[in-house]
Amino acid sequence: MAISAYEQGLIKQAVLGDEASFEALIFSCKGKAYSIAFRYLGNKEDALDALQESFIKIYRHLGKFNFESSFDTWVYRIVVNTCNDMLKKSKKRLETFEFSNGKDQFTQKEIPDSDLLPEERLIHKEESAHILNCLEKIPIEQKEILILRDIQGFSYEEIGGILKCNTGTVKSRISRARQRLREVYVMEQK
Repeated sequence: MAISAYEQGLIKQAVLGDEASFEALIFSCKGKAYSIAFRYLGNKEDALDALQESFIKIYRHLGKFNFESSFDTWVYRIVVNTCNDMLKKSKKRLETFEFSNGKDQFTQKEIPDSDLLPEERLIHKEESAHILNCLEKIPIEQKEILILRDIQGFSYEEIGGILKCNTGTVKSRISRARQRLREVYVMEQK
């Protein structure tokens, strides 16, 4: 996705030191950036730390933005890289992450289907929890790409920009990750 003239102007002003322009840029993508960090790191405090560190990096390196990708894609790439760095530093494993119990404002919320009976809704909720549990048990690279595509809803092109790979690579990684998730799902059913 091309960057808008408005965003280009905000970036140029922010590079010159205009804090209001930088805040406007960040405001447009901070919710999704937080959600990505939360999904990676599994808790609010670490996600906020990653977000703060990412925003500092963005501010420091804004002059290096090349206008070839959208600003949001560039930001999300920095957030993903920062989360990966934090995981490496703390030697945390994604398999130990817990997903929010619904108290966090950025957690996905299910909208009940009025056609479902209460028992069916409970089964659907349990199934979703089981899938999220299985997602925790696959390798970080596979979890990463599934979060970006299936949870955050990024396009193949956007994921390619975030992960710095081509669309074909993104599609094959998603296919392998989904296959691995299916395997874990079946094993956990037993």
